[in-house]
Amino acid sequence: MKENASSIIAVGPLHPLQEEMEFFQLTRDGEKVTDIQVRISYNHRGIEKLSETLQFDQIPYLVSRICGISSASHPLAYVQAVEELAGVKVPEWALYVSTIINELERIHSHLLWVGLAGHFIGYDTVFMCTWRYREPVLDLLEQITGNRNNYGNVRVGGCREDIPDGMESKILQELALIENKTEMLTKAVLDAPVLHARLKGIGVLTKEDAIRYAVVGPTARTSGVDIDVRRDDPYAAYPMLDWKVITQPQGDVFAKAVVRLLETLESIKMVRQAVRRLPRGPIAVEVKDIPPGEGLGHVEAPRGETFHYVRSDGANRPVPHKVRAPSYVNVPLFRASCIGADIADVTITLAAVDPCYSCTERMAVVDNAGKIALDFDRLLQLSREKTFKIARQMGRPLPGGIQCDG
Repeated sequence: MKENASSIIAVGPLHPLQEEMEFFQLTRDGEKVTDIQVRISYNHRGIEKLSETLQFDQIPYLVSRICGISSASHPLAYVQAVEELAGVKVPEWALYVSTIINELERIHSHLLWVGLAGHFIGYDTVFMCTWRYREPVLDLLEQITGNRNNYGNVRVGGCREDIPDGMESKILQELALIENKTEMLTKAVLDAPVLHARLKGIGVLTKEDAIRYAVVGPTARTSGVDIDVRRDDPYAAYPMLDWKVITQPQGDVFAKAVVRLLETLESIKMVRQAVRRLPRGPIAVEVKDIPPGEGLGHVEAPRGETFHYVRSDGANRPVPHKVRAPSYVNVPLFRASCIGADIADVTITLAAVDPCYSCTERMAVVDNAGKIALDFDRLLQLSREKTFKIARQMGRPLPGGIQCDG
């Protein structure tokens, strides 16, 4: 009996190569993928709605939780938006401190990605080496801000805390070690025949498709698209530093590893310059009132361009606050890079973009007239009803003492 060669394969919502819940439905013909459908919003957290309940100076703590690996870039983009609408000029010292923290975050994010990429293809030596070299970066961030993630160091008008006294020499010392190990790792990756055989030509995103899907960050630069917010629309201390944008033309998974490793070396160079050039002066300016208006902040996060839009009506809370994380535009590109690929190559192609699915989560239900059909209270009620139903089916008490009819 001949078996039907055409079928559907589900990747997710839970899968070992996805740190978060997302669903990819693959249509295959034999071993080839003929179509892919993506579903997001399994982990909606309501960050934008929560933001409207907080005062302007509380929100940096909230948006740092959008993504643990972008917990410096999201708050920085947010405060840039508020500073723009308030007409605030940030002290130069704070610009340098923000740059140091954001580039240290980029280093630890890229090393994390390279380590996970090695683990996903069974090359655990790369995984263990990169995560070992990443630890000193997290230690530096903890010594500067008090936290390894979710730093809480940025505020409207500047920074909350300065670089601790005497910390500059410690940062430079650790950077020398991290640079040496990253150069060694980069050479190992570039010279590894196994990695060449497994990753070259896999998950190719052409320059034309990268532009068509409007992808950002290392994903775009890997396909030869020469864009970077730090250079193209400079902010913080980036225009005062000497560095270059890294690009590769191939657009495959191997090129994504090369770009991130070379960007790590550029980030090390930037942090070293910023530490040596730290100016003297105030770390922040006081901002007492936020006038009516609107502002836009955008930052080159480790995964690409992050937007924060804030509007104020003159009160002490935003109305509204909108966020667009880089993964929101990078996820759809899978229709360009996965269709026509072998099934065995799809999961590593999905992971190579370094997607953060929780960053993308937002939901609105509208009727045909464009009016909101389900507001926040109704969505909350539906969530509680479903939780109650599941708990009752399992014969367990309702968690947290939630009360719900039915």
